[in-house]
Amino acid sequence: MTVSERRARQKAELREEILDAARELFVREGYEHFSMRRLAEKIDYSPTTIYLYFKDKADLLFSLCEETFSKLVQQLETIASLATDPLEGLRAGMLAYVEFGLKHPSNYLVAFVLPHPTGTSESDRYLSPSCMGMRAFDCLRQAVGECVRTGKFRKLDLEKTSQAIWAALHGVTSLQILHPDFPWVSREELVDQVIETTIEGFRA
Repeated sequence: MTVSERRARQKAELREEILDAARELFVREGYEHFSMRRLAEKIDYSPTTIYLYFKDKADLLFSLCEETFSKLVQQLETIASLATDPLEGLRAGMLAYVEFGLKHPSNYLVAFVLPHPTGTSESDRYLSPSCMGMRAFDCLRQAVGECVRTGKFRKLDLEKTSQAIWAALHGVTSLQILHPDFPWVSREELVDQVIETTIEGFRA
């Protein structure tokens, strides 16, 4: 390994260390109470070092979300490419979404539950078509559109339907993460019920 390769790996490792520590602090303290100084103390580096990688906490939060959404998009796009039936593809994507959130609860909380800055240029970044979050939602939108095109779903408003499905999935995922002591039925039964009930509501 060359010197430049070693330095690049060290930089990548430090960046990941910063992101891991930031994720934990965001979950514990929320966006408003998060500070770069406390993050620096947590990883035993100076704030100046962190600013070499991220310009502020908004940039850190966006990077965390992009990292999370990137992993989710990879799964959803793989499912879409392998699906031979539109409805089964949608169902598999819905299940993958919930399973992803439950497997990575801290990532999910930061990306989907933690209040984000609004009304700023930073918040506009999340709405860019190239943003991983929008790409993840577009996977759902395309799956729903394919169900409509092939007659699996009745004619309906694509955007409204996609948002309604996401709301149902987010509800069951976030509730199980935030309220683990509630006397839920088995996780598999609950998730399956939510998915099947949601799908049946749109069937042709």
